[in-house]
Amino acid sequence: MKSHEPKGHWILLLLSGIALTVALLVHGFASGQMGEGTGGPTAASQAAPPPAEATRAGPVLNLTDGTLRSARPRPGMIALTFDDGPDPTWTPRLLDVLRKHRAHATFFALGSNVAQSPGVARRMIREGHEIGSHTYTHVDLGSVPSWRLRLELDLTQRALAGATGRGTNLVRQPYSSTPSGLTGPQWQAVRAAAGQGYLTVLTDRDTEDWSRPGIEKIVERAAGGGGTGRAGAIVMLHDAGGDRAETVAGVDAILTRLSAQGYRFTTVSEAIGLPPGNTPASTGQKAIGKALVWGQLGSSWIVGGLTSLFAVAAVLTALRLVVLLGFARTHAGRVRRLRRRRSRRDQPPFTPPLSVIVPAYNEEAGIEATIRSLLDTDYPAPVEVIVVDDGSTDRTAQIAATFTSVAGVRLIRKPNGGKPSALNAGVAAARAGIVVLVDGDTVFQRDTLRNLVAPMADPRVGAVSGNTKVANRGGVIGRWQHIEYVIGFNLDRRMFDLLQCMPTIPGAIGAFRRGALASAGGVSDDTLAEDTDLTMAICRAGWRVVYEESALAWTEAPASIRQLWRQRYRWCYGTLQAMWKHRGALVQTGSSGRFGRRCLPYLAVFQVALPLFAPAVDVFTLYGLCFLDPGKLALSWLFFTLLQAVAGAYALRLDGEPLRTLWVLPLQQVVYRQLMYLVVIQSLVTAIAGARLGWHTIRRTGTFTTPGPGLPEPAAQPR
Repeated sequence: MKSHEPKGHWILLLLSGIALTVALLVHGFASGQMGEGTGGPTAASQAAPPPAEATRAGPVLNLTDGTLRSARPRPGMIALTFDDGPDPTWTPRLLDVLRKHRAHATFFALGSNVAQSPGVARRMIREGHEIGSHTYTHVDLGSVPSWRLRLELDLTQRALAGATGRGTNLVRQPYSSTPSGLTGPQWQAVRAAAGQGYLTVLTDRDTEDWSRPGIEKIVERAAGGGGTGRAGAIVMLHDAGGDRAETVAGVDAILTRLSAQGYRFTTVSEAIGLPPGNTPASTGQKAIGKALVWGQLGSSWIVGGLTSLFAVAAVLTALRLVVLLGFARTHAGRVRRLRRRRSRRDQPPFTPPLSVIVPAYNEEAGIEATIRSLLDTDYPAPVEVIVVDDGSTDRTAQIAATFTSVAGVRLIRKPNGGKPSALNAGVAAARAGIVVLVDGDTVFQRDTLRNLVAPMADPRVGAVSGNTKVANRGGVIGRWQHIEYVIGFNLDRRMFDLLQCMPTIPGAIGAFRRGALASAGGVSDDTLAEDTDLTMAICRAGWRVVYEESALAWTEAPASIRQLWRQRYRWCYGTLQAMWKHRGALVQTGSSGRFGRRCLPYLAVFQVALPLFAPAVDVFTLYGLCFLDPGKLALSWLFFTLLQAVAGAYALRLDGEPLRTLWVLPLQQVVYRQLMYLVVIQSLVTAIAGARLGWHTIRRTGTFTTPGPGLPEPAAQPR
């Protein structure tokens, strides 16, 4: 069957990744978390001390024509100025106080905050206040290259145009105060801003309200000491950057006290006798500004969403590991009790006749080892081995035919029809009441069949899942899969066993009652994960499906990334098909409903949803390392890696495996995990697109030609 898989989604995924990266960079820049001093010569590196006339000048400096001129507020006029806003909490409270006293003020706003709170900026203009530029990210203009200075001022103009439809010709540098406090770099920044048409506004009176000195201190500093005299002044306050409750109360007190003394509170432009500092922006400036505002708002929403997603994913991941460990411990205890109970009984072990079915398609590299291991068993009852060759194009059938002289071994040859049809053909030909399904690349140990069938002494048990082991674990890819099989698959199966909602008996090793197979309607070809589809159907039919950890099956795992991708793509796509096919179990009653409500949500969250969003979380993690607190993120990553290592160590111990494999776990988190996420995305897109996915087989390398450590020796050549 030819595969028709959609390809365009990879371009969409790439574009989405680029858009997400850009959005995160925008948010990082807007948050003032990007480096300030990179990219060329700075004002500080070429700064000369400001001239004496500048340090003795008034608080408003004009160098737009190259000549220094300054201005002071007219007598009786006070211009209250607020830096660092707008803040969605504190700025509206200050606006309420100003409206209460019918006073106006000038707000030196950060462009990023204007873009973040455009409604507050519009209210400022609507109520007659003035907005000046305080840069876009609160950067020290004296310490950045000239291109960054221009960018900071230009972006703030665009944000103002997009939010309010106005521009501004006023600027106040962050970290500046009175003219006497001007530094050489700040003076150079004043001159650079003047070259773009800006008036620099400093202050006469700095209340230092940011330090929360107390309401009385704020009022005293705003009043100029004792609060007497009629001199005009520009007063510096802040409407963002922290708790501004003292500032709000202080402004109320300033307006009450100084208004009673005859002062008038107005904007900077009106106080020095200039036209309003905010002028209408052009249509083009408004359009660009709106794009900037929406872009920053979108980036903030994305960062907020990713932050929440990161937290949810972290909690769910940690909770899952803890729950899995708890269930694994309970399951291990139950297994020990069952074994003790069986050993005390006088009745003989449960060893009914068996039919072992081996579906094979192009398995010449491993089929001989598979058949030999099935014949070299300590199972006391008759064992029938049926090899179903599904139209192989290699020597699979010829190799299997050499064993047909051995009693109980049969070969069925049929045209290629897929694994489900091969399994059904084998089941139809089987004579025993219990059938064991084995992949053609799998090797059993001598006691595997006996251990696998033992739980079926309970007539309620309709199927048993064995414990699949990765045989070719010599390389990094093999070790990754070994960890995944032991930590992920087998821990999950212990939990599913206890909850009676097993979703998958692996094709490598599983035992089934004929009655259970009949209740499921045989092996269906509706999905590519026929083992998952079959297991779900048996669970829904009311049979118990259990996990037997001591029934070991050694399988050859994919040895390359390409082969691994093909295998997991088929698994994941087939699992999605099976979940969709059995979705009705979510609303049913009885054993079907129990299975549906316990298993399907778990699979949907941990095998679909979290992997689907994981690439975005990984991009956000990189963003956090660059722009947030890298120490906290590193500790978080270390915590989850250690938690997984603990889970892995316990799982390996339960399976009797050495712990030295865990050294590849950290690397697995940054390579293998991402590969599995992409597999989920590819599978989901294929399913949504309704594309048909062809049968994928992996190339065998003959792992079992020479047995490795822990694998059974081949049986003698049959005669």
